[in-house]
Amino acid sequence: MPENVPSPLLTRARQIVGDDSRLLLPPPPGANVSGFAVRPTPAVLRPSSVEQVLELVRAFNTPGSPPLYAVSTGHNWGLGSREPVHGGAVRVELHGLDRIRRIDTDRGWAVVEAGVTQRQLAARLADTGRMLNVTASSGHTSVLGNALDRGVGLRRQRVHDLVGLEVVTPEATLARVGWWPGDEAAGAPNPHGLGPSLLHLYTQSDLGIAVAGVIRLPHRPEAQRVLRLTFPAENLRRAVDTFRRWQAQGLFQGVLKIYDTTSASSYGTRDTAGHLAHLSVGGTPAVADALTRIVTDEAEASGLFTAVHRSDRTPPADDDVVSRVIEAGHSGNTDHHEDMLRSAVGRDAPDVDSAGGGWIFFLPLVPYTGADVAAALRLLDDVHARTGIRPGATVNALDPDVVDLVVSLRFDRSSAERTAGAHRALDLLYEMFTAAGYLPYRLDIEHASWMDRLSDPVSLDLVRRIRTALDPNRVIAPGRYS
Repeated sequence: MPENVPSPLLTRARQIVGDDSRLLLPPPPGANVSGFAVRPTPAVLRPSSVEQVLELVRAFNTPGSPPLYAVSTGHNWGLGSREPVHGGAVRVELHGLDRIRRIDTDRGWAVVEAGVTQRQLAARLADTGRMLNVTASSGHTSVLGNALDRGVGLRRQRVHDLVGLEVVTPEATLARVGWWPGDEAAGAPNPHGLGPSLLHLYTQSDLGIAVAGVIRLPHRPEAQRVLRLTFPAENLRRAVDTFRRWQAQGLFQGVLKIYDTTSASSYGTRDTAGHLAHLSVGGTPAVADALTRIVTDEAEASGLFTAVHRSDRTPPADDDVVSRVIEAGHSGNTDHHEDMLRSAVGRDAPDVDSAGGGWIFFLPLVPYTGADVAAALRLLDDVHARTGIRPGATVNALDPDVVDLVVSLRFDRSSAERTAGAHRALDLLYEMFTAAGYLPYRLDIEHASWMDRLSDPVSLDLVRRIRTALDPNRVIAPGRYS
């Protein structure tokens, strides 16, 4: 019998999930692509319905029961994958909740369960006037899981796509927070509802188990193209300030991405000196043409860029994986995403954690100025000098004021020395970026304790008191943001 799980509780869990393949006792030996310590996990449960999740929470809400730690598809690579923060929790894997319950392409939303993947929803939206705001990650990642962790799509932050949640509470009730469509007349989505908004009580949260959500679907542009601009490192500051002006004045849509040499080569684009930027223009054909002409003219007049390519005239080369993913992704297509994943870790999605090359993410927000972006990249140079690990950096310009800087660490996971070096580099990133005022907006499982360092103490105490009130028996295991 797995340690700390009472035998009667296991019997009841088996009755609930109804299939021995959905209760793993003990689970197979685990691993994660980041080389973080594997937490002891006494059992894994794989429910196939919301009703089963409700019954499991009800069963585990008893004295002496271990807490439950829920994951969607478990592909939170670079931050801990499916590992909990602490050992001893029973993992609840929600990939079996994979129904797309409803899609309304007229009003622009979909109701999806926690196990629905990017690839699955994007395929359902093909040939419609709506699309999914996809991330550049694998098509096998969860739409809802990424939104709950406040990930970033190619169109906008995923948190802006989330308008409603269906949550199993610690007392085993089913709550719908934010906006939820009725059985017939749906009305207009209103994520805030009336009165205090509860929706974001459940993002980056361990106050319940989110089993389904309502996701906004952006309009698909009538015409769409991506411009690729290259520039040398010495032009970084001025180029970033130029991009900021363009973004503030509406010359392109979505998230601007700038890859440095290390990150571009990591994801499958051949080495090029300097930086490669991708920006999307779209709308009616006339609007797309006008914006393309304006941006191209502005780029040439600036003298900052060594090349400007437009995807409708110069498509990416077959071996330019990054550009192919970005171009397709801006149209809500995930057809090339797995190529980029294989370039990064050498494996397909099912084998990333068991056999992929080492991969860690550090995710700070940086002011959208050339000076700040350049200063942040100098910190990466310092980390390289001190550890021998060369971090890759991707600038994601979320809006005209904020940059999400995706810092990636690749390393040989088969080498204990290289793994330890990558972990030292990660520790340095937290220390150095925080000291500079560039704070992370997502945490990995080894740095969950940074919640205390990065949060207002009164605010954090309030959240913890809410948690105690909602979950006095600690049915839900603490997460990375507890």
